[in-house]
Amino acid sequence: MNWSLSYLISEWIIRFAMLVYVPQRRSAAASRTWLLLIFLLPWPGLLLYGLFGRIYLPRRRIEMQERASARIREVQAQRRGVSSEPHEFSPDLRPLILLGQQLGDFEVCSGNSVELLTGYQGAVDRLVADIDAARMSAHLLFYIFAPDSTGDRVGAALLRAAGRGVRCRVLMDAVGSKLGLRDLAPRLRNAGIEVHELLPSGFFRRNTARFDLRNHRKIAVIDGRIGYTGSQNLVNPEFVAEYPNEELLARLTGPVVAQLQAVFLADHYFETGEAPVYREHFPELHPTGRTAAHLIPSGPGYIRENGQEFIVTLLYAARRRVVITTPYFVPDDPLLQAMRSATLRGVAVHLVVSMHANQLVTQLAQRSYYEALLEGGVTIHLYEPRFLHAKHLTVDEDIAVLGSTNMDIRSFALNAEINLVVYDPEVVRAVSAVQERYFRQSETLTVEAWQRRSLREKTLQNSARLLDSLL
Repeated sequence: MNWSLSYLISEWIIRFAMLVYVPQRRSAAASRTWLLLIFLLPWPGLLLYGLFGRIYLPRRRIEMQERASARIREVQAQRRGVSSEPHEFSPDLRPLILLGQQLGDFEVCSGNSVELLTGYQGAVDRLVADIDAARMSAHLLFYIFAPDSTGDRVGAALLRAAGRGVRCRVLMDAVGSKLGLRDLAPRLRNAGIEVHELLPSGFFRRNTARFDLRNHRKIAVIDGRIGYTGSQNLVNPEFVAEYPNEELLARLTGPVVAQLQAVFLADHYFETGEAPVYREHFPELHPTGRTAAHLIPSGPGYIRENGQEFIVTLLYAARRRVVITTPYFVPDDPLLQAMRSATLRGVAVHLVVSMHANQLVTQLAQRSYYEALLEGGVTIHLYEPRFLHAKHLTVDEDIAVLGSTNMDIRSFALNAEINLVVYDPEVVRAVSAVQERYFRQSETLTVEAWQRRSLREKTLQNSARLLDSLL
């Protein structure tokens, strides 16, 4: 048997083996994408699938997530009603609230205050000021914590806090914060600040996941009483030349901050094995406002794609208007069907995306969906002034969701994400005001104009769309 025949046989063994293996726990569309690649290029396809294709977490991490979720539910049952006033919801909202609680572990709590921060440097200023006022603890978890002027400002605030005896803990994603872990983390550690790498990757390390399965959350909790979450990382805004990032961050006080603390400590536990001391980290939180809210964390450690399931359900429940803001829009079939169903019911569906891109292939892929969306009645706004990195949606006048989740397959299936769900017409109006400003500063697409794009553009967009399961 010569080498050519042996190679040919090995290719067919790979094809048949992966035909059985790939479709397990995977959508039909994703399976077809991977199988097409593997059938055309068996050995390179097998290598790429090993690097990118498996939605895989080590069994140890899944078990730790199950223990953390069980502990969260147990503590909530013990504290129910202690720090939160009862809240009356309309009958239409109750099924959605119940679904959100089942999907994300956390019960709705009232008595919160939500402040929206739309200015990039202003948000950094508020965070630095809160760290400078910290007395007990400062906990930060960010996908990108960079050693640039923004990251250095926050790092300097942490150093000052540690010098006052404040217990500081920092979690940085292994890939997103690679430079921060190399250049900033040593300075923080030398001052006694805990810094841990989230989801470390590597072929020869135990209990690691595929390297593009990332912790994409943005969380800060100061003294267990003030919280931040949203889309903004700790990095300078100039991700795209000439078009700095525009974000939306929420500053929180009230009982919901304990939920942010729980998510932070769960991720800390996954990396360190250190169980949190509840009395130390969870002070009694009194009402600071009238907003009812809860968190829905998501990621491969959960049973299902819970973030996607909640968003799709919101679209089916919408009666008047939905506005989706996202920098990356590479949807799966359920999301597309829910958007189409909403427009057919007479719901005004708006999609706000950035005109400018920092990921060319992703932008090409997302633009391949525009024609079908426009023909289906969705209004698409291309935001012009900056790269719009904010991630939020509003449903009617009742619900706002903001956090770290993009409307794409990667955020739904791969990344660890965090979303704040707010049931408060006043906060919804505030988010809607931000969205209305986006509309005024956007180009609104029409079907006729979009259909006039060149054959070259259509070919590139449709080709990129075939890679949707890889993006």
